Amino acid sequence: MTEPHEIRLKRLTMRSMRRGIKEMDIILMRYAAARLSEMSAADLDRYEALLEENDQDLYQWVSGQSPAPETFRPLVEDISRTSCGG
Repeated sequence: MTEPHEIRLKRLTMRSMRRGIKEMDIILMRYAAARLSEMSAADLDRYEALLEENDQDLYQWVSGQSPAPETFRPLVEDISRTSCGG
């Protein structure tokens, strides 16, 4: 059974807010609020896959300390621009 779109958005928003590292909570909360509702199903799939990554890695990618993997690079760049002003 597939998950209704609105439920998926709420679930991904909650996952964005409960990361474990406060900095990533803030960054991903801002991003989720700004972008999730306008994302396609494929974009949401990519974002959900990104949420599976380690917070330490995510923070380094978003902050520009290390390059994101190619599959996540456009998304990470959008997160950085949207949430960090970068």
